[in-house]
Amino acid sequence: MSDPEAPSTAGSGADAATAVFVEHRELLFAMVYNLLGSVADTEDVLQETWLAWLPRSTAADADPVAHPRAYLVRIAVNRALARQNALSRSRETYVGPWLPEPLVEALPEPSAADGAEAAERAESVSMALLVVLETLTPLERAVFVLHEVFGYPHQEIAQILTRSPASVRQLAHRAREHVQARRPRFRADPRLRREVTERFATAVSGGDLAALMDLLAPEVTLWADGGGKAVAAGRRPVHGREQVARLLATRASQVAGPVDVRFRQVNGDPSAVLFLGGAPFAVLVLDLVPQSGQVAGIYFVTNPDKLTRLEGENHP
Repeated sequence: MSDPEAPSTAGSGADAATAVFVEHRELLFAMVYNLLGSVADTEDVLQETWLAWLPRSTAADADPVAHPRAYLVRIAVNRALARQNALSRSRETYVGPWLPEPLVEALPEPSAADGAEAAERAESVSMALLVVLETLTPLERAVFVLHEVFGYPHQEIAQILTRSPASVRQLAHRAREHVQARRPRFRADPRLRREVTERFATAVSGGDLAALMDLLAPEVTLWADGGGKAVAAGRRPVHGREQVARLLATRASQVAGPVDVRFRQVNGDPSAVLFLGGAPFAVLVLDLVPQSGQVAGIYFVTNPDKLTRLEGENHP
C-alpha cells in the first residue's frame, strides 16, 4: 500500500480520502504518540487507521462520513489502545528502565515573545510527562491525553472510547490526581533549559564532578534506557545527587573517543544529541526543579533501536 502522504491518481474518491487523512495526520500522530511513546508503533497505528478509513470513505453504497476528524480520531485512539495492551506486556520484560522513543528536531530560533507558548506546547509531549503517563492504565492515559493535552470534553471522549460520561469523568479524575502528584505543572523557560543542558553536557564530558554537584538537585533521578543493547546506568533508575554525579563522571571516563554534543529540540524541549565516531550515541533530556532551576531528572536514551532515525543527521 502506498504512503497516504503521497496521493495517487487512482480516482477522485481515493484522492479526496487521502487529502482528508493527510489534513489530520499531524493531529493523529501526536495523539497516538502520546498514548504509545513509540514512533514505529505510532506509524503502524496510523497505517491501520488509513486502511480502515479508505474503504469507508470511498464506498459507493455508504453515506458520507459527517465528521471525518472525529471518525479518524476514534479509529486511531482505539487502535492505539489495542496496541498498548501488547506493548505493556512486552515492557514487563524490557531490560532496564524504559523511556519513550525521542522525537528530535532542530532547535527553533529563540524568541522572547513565544517563549511561554513554546514551553506550553512542549509540556504535552515532554519526556518527563510521558514517563509519568506510563504509570497510568491504558484507559486512564487515553482519557488524560484526550482531555488534558488535546482539550476534548468528557462527553466526546465517552463517544470515542464507547464509555459512559460518568466513567470517563472518574477516569479523568484519577488520572489527573496521579499525574499531578508525580508531575507538577511547571514549564521551564526554553532558554534556561538550553543553558542548563549546555552546562550539564560540558560538565559530564569533562568529568567535572564539582560542576555536576552544583547543577544537580539533591533528589535528582537518572533514567538510562539502553534496552540491554547499549551501555546504561543499570537496571533501575539511580537516585540522589552524589550517586548520580559519580556515576556520570565514571561513565564519561569510559567512553572510547571524543563525544560530539549537538543541541536539538527533543520532545519539545531544548536538549542534546550525543554522537560518537559520527554515529548517534545517546539522546539527553533534562527536567528542572521549578524554584532553583537545578536538574531534577536526567533521561538518557542509548538504546540503538530508538536512535535509528538520527543516523542520517551528520550535520553539526
